[in-house]
Amino acid sequence: MTKHQRTVIAKIQFHSRFFFRKFPSFPYIIKWLFIALMIGSLIGSASAAFLQSLEWVTHFRESHIWLIAFLPIAGFLIGTLYHYLGKDIESGNNLLIDTIDSPTKVIPFKMAPLVYLGTITTHLFGGSAGREGTALQMAGAIADQFSKPLKLNQEDRKVLIIAAIAAGFGSVFGTPLAGAVFALEVFMIGKIRYQAIFPAFIASIIADWITNVWQVKHIHYAINFVPTLEPLPILYSIVSGAVFGICAASFSKAIHWAGSQFKTKIKYPPFRPFIGGSIVAIAVFAIGTTKYIGLGIPTIIDSFKTQVELYDFLLKICFTILTLSSGFKGGEVTPLFFIGATLGNALSLFIPLPFDLLTGMGFVAVFAGATNTPIACLFMGIELFGVDCGVYIAIACIVSYLFSGHTSIYNRQKIGEAKSTRYKTHQDKTISEIK
Repeated sequence: MTKHQRTVIAKIQFHSRFFFRKFPSFPYIIKWLFIALMIGSLIGSASAAFLQSLEWVTHFRESHIWLIAFLPIAGFLIGTLYHYLGKDIESGNNLLIDTIDSPTKVIPFKMAPLVYLGTITTHLFGGSAGREGTALQMAGAIADQFSKPLKLNQEDRKVLIIAAIAAGFGSVFGTPLAGAVFALEVFMIGKIRYQAIFPAFIASIIADWITNVWQVKHIHYAINFVPTLEPLPILYSIVSGAVFGICAASFSKAIHWAGSQFKTKIKYPPFRPFIGGSIVAIAVFAIGTTKYIGLGIPTIIDSFKTQVELYDFLLKICFTILTLSSGFKGGEVTPLFFIGATLGNALSLFIPLPFDLLTGMGFVAVFAGATNTPIACLFMGIELFGVDCGVYIAIACIVSYLFSGHTSIYNRQKIGEAKSTRYKTHQDKTISEIK
């Protein structure tokens, strides 16, 4: 090596050391940019395929209503599949939260195909379920397969799962900002893991972009009139938020209670969705409508345009609890959107705020109370409805979060900071431990 070459190498080393001293976060940014691009692309593609499949089976079911009669058999098959092949992944989203809290073994990849098949089957035959649970579980299972090849330590694995949840949520709903914040909020009530903020946002944005590249369209809703901020509208928003929070807490408690009843009364797991599916199928044919099964998107859209039935939210609660607590697969979030939107619509008969504004407030606020993610739901409201209603959305989400107490649809959520000094003893416990 010549003297000139040694001089050049020495200069490069000097400038490199100087650069990394001045910008110590640069290696972190490069590392997680690469990982986020990789998992975001894969998860976005998986979400696109899932959403397209979901749209197809929904249209097929609505054109062949007789399929609902086979919901009990579909439930038995789903129950059998999970009983014999998926016992270690049956906890679903709670497994993701446990992995963030305390990473152990890699999440089995089989979680992705099993939850996909279970959810598509649930929707094809008429269960009332959502899609976020499936998207998050598929995302977590896909992303965690890279933890060993990339030689990620425990702390990095926590960040990886958070980024995966962000990508799954952001891509399935078309709300990348809300997806990122949801992933940062959801695993621990009252605290946010800022170490994962960069990977979460990048992964969510990339996954949403990839889903759009696959030409999968998301529904956005319009709120036509937002009143000026004055004392009375603010007071009405607080009252509405309290109602949304009570509804969220009631739903969370009821779905866990119903799940424990199914487990206590029916010992053989495949029989649980068979019984739950039988009740749902009989109820659908008895009332003569399919508006309370599946995602319920048409009713959500209608609730922004006109007055819907006062009891819509109650029937959706019943159908969703029966479906999910008995062992069918899918998420709770889209049903919560339905419940919140129709409840807000119904409240407009008693609270003098525009019905489409109350519908939008309920859409996100019931979800905020049921998942303890008020900031994510504020972002979601702004992404879906526009910034003009942001203050009203914020009030509803925050009040709902407070009124829902220490309840959650995810019973493995840990309480990082109690919602009130009265409940300081709940701190550092999971939702399931304080029941």
